[in-house]
Amino acid sequence: MNCLVITGGDAPNAETLRNLAARCQLVIAADSGLDTAMAASILPAIAVGDFDSTEIQLDSLISQGISIVRYPEDKDDTDTEIALKLAQDKGADYIILAGAGGGRLDHLLGVFAMFSRKLHPDEWQTQTDSIFCVPAGTTRLFKTFEQAVVSVFPLGQASSGMRSRNLKWALDGLVWGLGSFGVSNRCLGSEFSISAGTCPLLVITPSGTESF
Repeated sequence: MNCLVITGGDAPNAETLRNLAARCQLVIAADSGLDTAMAASILPAIAVGDFDSTEIQLDSLISQGISIVRYPEDKDDTDTEIALKLAQDKGADYIILAGAGGGRLDHLLGVFAMFSRKLHPDEWQTQTDSIFCVPAGTTRLFKTFEQAVVSVFPLGQASSGMRSRNLKWALDGLVWGLGSFGVSNRCLGSEFSISAGTCPLLVITPSGTESF
């Protein structure tokens, strides 16, 4: 099952959000992501968080069939983490996170840090970027535009065995140690592929990029 989690921060535009929701069998809104979802005419099945950042009257949502799961402000997990855990508990095996692309740097880094843990989104869509996790030992194909900027970050202490197709600077044969990464590579056409080697890779591309 695919699940879309809409959270606070700079989210994709309304049309993109609706297209993402159409790919998913479950939509969860996290805190102020509820405002973003409703503004895009998306009715989430579940809304979670402490709701300290939303202006929507929650009672009106219950009558529309939305399940409200409220947490106290003082808690160990962020609203985004809570929503991701709920998605996993509901049986999602592919999670798309929309939002968290701007505003507070600590929340932005918090989402980035999730990719080094077991619980993380498979895809992260913001106002400006489309971000994908390529699991170790797998290959993903990306469709974008010619000369699109492609940046790659290993999600481990070291990475080797990587391969790529249709990038200006190939990943083949590279060995990255802790703290190494590749930024501002370029797509040589309308598509490219990346194969992760010994550890997962985080691939950052312009908004609108698709992955298969």
